[in-house]
Amino acid sequence: MKTRTLVGALIAAGAIGAGAAQWHGHFDIPFSSAQAATAASTGVAAPAANPGATTLPLNGFTDLVKRYGPAVVNITVEGTRHVSMQGGDDDDDAAQQQQQQLPPGLPPGLEEFFRGFGGRGGAMPHGGGAVPMRGQGSGFIISNDGYILTNAHVVENADRVNVKLTDRREFRAKVVGKDRQTDVALLKIDAKDLPTVRLGSSREANVGEWVVAIGAPFGFDNSVTAGIVSAKGRSLPDSSYVPFIQTDVAVNPGNSGGPLFNLSGEVIGINSQIYSRSGGFQGLSFAVPIETALNVKDQILKSGHVSHGRIGITVQEVNAALAESFGLDRPRGALVSSVEPKSPGEKAGLKAGDIILKFDGKPIERSADLPVIVGEEPAGHTSSMEVWRDHGTRALTVATSEANRDAKEARAEKAAAHGRLGLAVRPLSPEERGEMNGKGGVVVEEVSGAAQRAGVMPGDVVLSINGYPVKSPDELKTQASKSGKSVALLIQREDRQLFVPVEIG
Repeated sequence: MKTRTLVGALIAAGAIGAGAAQWHGHFDIPFSSAQAATAASTGVAAPAANPGATTLPLNGFTDLVKRYGPAVVNITVEGTRHVSMQGGDDDDDAAQQQQQQLPPGLPPGLEEFFRGFGGRGGAMPHGGGAVPMRGQGSGFIISNDGYILTNAHVVENADRVNVKLTDRREFRAKVVGKDRQTDVALLKIDAKDLPTVRLGSSREANVGEWVVAIGAPFGFDNSVTAGIVSAKGRSLPDSSYVPFIQTDVAVNPGNSGGPLFNLSGEVIGINSQIYSRSGGFQGLSFAVPIETALNVKDQILKSGHVSHGRIGITVQEVNAALAESFGLDRPRGALVSSVEPKSPGEKAGLKAGDIILKFDGKPIERSADLPVIVGEEPAGHTSSMEVWRDHGTRALTVATSEANRDAKEARAEKAAAHGRLGLAVRPLSPEERGEMNGKGGVVVEEVSGAAQRAGVMPGDVVLSINGYPVKSPDELKTQASKSGKSVALLIQREDRQLFVPVEIG
């Protein structure tokens, strides 16, 4: 996320340690994020037909909450964020946020509470670098063997993800996979016979229908709020692959990733974003449709990653004046304003000035409809198009290609190269080898994740791991890969040696 203005994110409901950057960002427009290996799933809940119930029962939402509340979980995360005072944060302007102050006149003992929800404490490391962070969000169990859906931004940059159930059991969760384009992530915990939600259909939800959200706003577990569906198929900035459900259900920091229920107790969406000028709820919230989330989940389980189709064109809205100038009966479709050279769109014969009326048989009423439909197509899929050109329709076919991964994902993969320990190391120089009196070891250049939490610092020399002497980076990596959930590093720090236990999970 890039630093902009007018919003607060829905995720960082946890306390932030001294010197930490809070895990949320700001946007130019007032929208705020609420923001793997192949696996086999068993017992995953199947989507159920929405009976269209819209009448509020006499007992309100109590039966729904009693039955499905236990399947809603609280997610806490720990991780690191890389910040540069000159170039800004990798994801947003954490340096600018860090300069904000705590509210004046706070009662004693509340500083840490507010530090997690918009206030700032501690100092930015000189010149930037990696800073620790903590945050909270919500999620819901979709299979009795421990698969959980949440928002991708909830687990962004997380080194450790913990899941707490309503019965107060806690589990370490594995991030099976995530997709930033749709803001959906799939987690897995090692447990059996878990309570699950019932999955419904957002397509059958009606505007004006009652809906219920359960989550952990500001860390208050299993809080219930209610409202109605305000609109469907909303397109938000930087989220072109998602036709959001708009509601007036109160969601706040910590609600991210929690379920949106209809009155039949079926999940129809994942609470993800809010529209706010204050950072808190102001009557507009947005949920990712459950169909979008399940498509992401299925791709992650099948291939370990998520792909979105693209055809390499830029489109704009068709207003009344444009419709008249192109001889169209009414404003509809997506007007092609540019076509990338050598793109699938150019190969299909698309030209600037074409108006796409249908894609794969699906009508395009607004330009925002097209990216959603194209993004759902797998790379290489051949689709039909109905195009308005020269006052008439014509049929074209296009084979989608895979959308490029964003820069954040590339940086995340680069960071993953630090391995299980979270260390980037180099061999000793001849001078350093002489100073070590033949002890050997490798020098820590960068530290993140598990090693950073354990207290390892740049400049430390790793002498051994679990008693095995380390003479090269490859030896450290090999021994770490053979280790269990924790390792013991013997490090040299200035003129002293000490053992550092590192939990690597």
